[in-house]
This record gives sequence, C-alpha cells and structure tokens, in this order.
Amino acid sequence: MARYTGPKTRICRIFGEPILGNGKYLSKNSNPPGQHGPSKKRKAPGEYALQLKEKQKAKYTYGVLEKQFRKTFEEAARIKGVTGENLIKLLEARLDNAVYRLGLSPSRPGARQLVSHKHITVNGFVVNIPSYQLQPGDIIGIKEKDKGNTAITSVFRGKNAKFSWLDWNETEMSGTFVAYPERESVPENIKEQLIVELYSK
Repeated sequence: MARYTGPKTRICRIFGEPILGNGKYLSKNSNPPGQHGPSKKRKAPGEYALQLKEKQKAKYTYGVLEKQFRKTFEEAARIKGVTGENLIKLLEARLDNAVYRLGLSPSRPGARQLVSHKHITVNGFVVNIPSYQLQPGDIIGIKEKDKGNTAITSVFRGKNAKFSWLDWNETEMSGTFVAYPERESVPENIKEQLIVELYSK
C-alpha cells in the first residue's frame, strides 16, 4: 500500500508547519532543509512554485500520493459546487481521516494503520481501505473483539468538540459521520484555490 515513509521533520521544515503532527523540532530549526541553511539567500517563489507547494502540503497532510490525489480532485470537479471546497470535503470524508478526527488515533498514519489492520468497522462491517469514502450517516466503530484491547483503546482521546461533522458515542466506542464539513470548519491551513489553479493549467 503506497504511502510516504520518509523523514517527517524534514517535511515539516519545508512548509514551516507541523503538518505531519511532529513539529517539536521546528522551534529548534525552522529553516528549510538544505546544506546552506539560513545563510543562503533564496529567491521568491514563482506562481507555479506556490501552487505546487500547496498541492504537496495537502498530499502530505492527508497522506495521499499523486495518483490518488488527482483522482480525488477529478471527483471534486465533477460534484456540484466549488471545486476547491469539494476537494477538502472529500479528503475529510476519507475513513482514515475520520478515525483520526474522532480521536481513535493520535495521528493520521496511526489511523491508517488501524484501518488497514482491520480494527475499524463502518456500519458494522470491517473496512480495511483507508481511502474509503464515508457518506453522511455512516457509523465508524471499533471491531467488537478489539474493544477490550488496551493496546488499541489506550490511545483514544475522544472527539474534539470543534469537529461538528462528527458525533462520538463514548459508551458504544463509535462515531457518526454526520455530514460533509463546511470549509471554514476544517482547521487545515491549505489554500485549495491554488491547487485548483495548478490542475487547471
């Protein structure tokens, strides 16, 4: 299963943000990676470079490689509405992202692993496809025999209240994908319009 397995801190330094959830070293060294460090005078990036960087940020944030990201964009373009906002909605509706947002895992890579190792169910059926697209009303849960597994449940932190499109049931250890989120509710710092402009060239 294709995914990024390289150094996470290096990616965080490229964008100057903890997009992979590992930003503790940014306070020590926030310069972009490279042998010249802060001493090398870097020229201002052009329009294409800014658009490409924004696409790369979105891909690393959601753990999606190019082919899958392009397919998601094409699907967003087909749906009625603003393409950029549709793209963010589809990325947020991925099963691994919903597992992360619900607090079942402290990171998206960890959520992806939970899904691919068959610990997660959707509407009572085991789903091991991280990119599975959720629909409003879908119920995400833990496989019954894993509910007593402390290695899995010990990392639960519960849903963050600011994610209004998800509803967490502590008793049942399950969450509901209530609706596709509105763009202003998604906290990720992504300028999706630049991605649309890039793919429109």
